[in-house]
Amino acid sequence: QVQLVQSGGGSVQAGGSLRLSCLISGYIDRYFCMAWFRQVPGNQREGVASINGGDSSTNYAGAVLNRFTISVDKAEKTLYLQMNDLAPEDTAMYYCAADLHMGCRGPAYIKGLHPSDFASWSQGTQVTVSF
Repeated sequence: QVQLVQSGGGSVQAGGSLRLSCLISGYIDRYFCMAWFRQVPGNQREGVASINGGDSSTNYAGAVLNRFTISVDKAEKTLYLQMNDLAPEDTAMYYCAADLHMGCRGPAYIKGLHPSDFASWSQGTQVTVSF
């Protein structure tokens, strides 16, 4: 069973940066899909960014495009989310997710960003951005 252990997060002022890390216990083959999601109480979990193993392509939600960067270090078995120019609306619980057997799927605009595509999840960490 794949286990994901997340670290990072915390509180920052608007305009600041944070980096989230997700240590992955399973074997990372060529084909995989990994992603970051976030959730605000009372709202559905939304996809933030995904990375596809086969071609290393990435996909981002419009709200974070050009501010967030997803990356994976296969040797370190760690998924990252670099978050720059953070805004109060980025405040949420953040989760990483992984499928180590199949690449990201779905239409281009939501490829790898649907929660139902993932069975393995991290415990989540809170990110709070203040004015």
